[in-house]
Amino acid sequence: MKSSTTKTTLTMAALLFVVFGIQSLQATTNVDIDVKQAQTLNIQGALLLDVREPAEYSEVHAVNATLIPLGQLNARLDEIAAYKDKPIAVMCHSGKRSAKAVHLLQEAGYSQISNVTGGIVAWEKAELNVVRAK
Repeated sequence: MKSSTTKTTLTMAALLFVVFGIQSLQATTNVDIDVKQAQTLNIQGALLLDVREPAEYSEVHAVNATLIPLGQLNARLDEIAAYKDKPIAVMCHSGKRSAKAVHLLQEAGYSQISNVTGGIVAWEKAELNVVRAK
């Protein structure tokens, strides 16, 4: 009887380790997507988060992009709390600041974060819709 209980306990412990280990790995994996994938996600309801500075955003930004500069992201997480378990595609000018933002969001418990490779530069190159300053 004792052997059966020990095997069951060990099996449950191993199963929990695998489940939580996979979740931990997923939470720290940086998923890079291209601009067309980001646009598709946005059309499907994902948040398109632009982490550039306001002047950059004013000059040109993707249609439907929400601006929260990287330096303000920690303090403004409550503004995007509804997306904690929903897809978020993060973009910047070329992909460096957005990669930092992805890491920050993952650390804050956001689970479906993607980095838009090439940022607004790639977005414009792909001729996707943008809003420009007049």
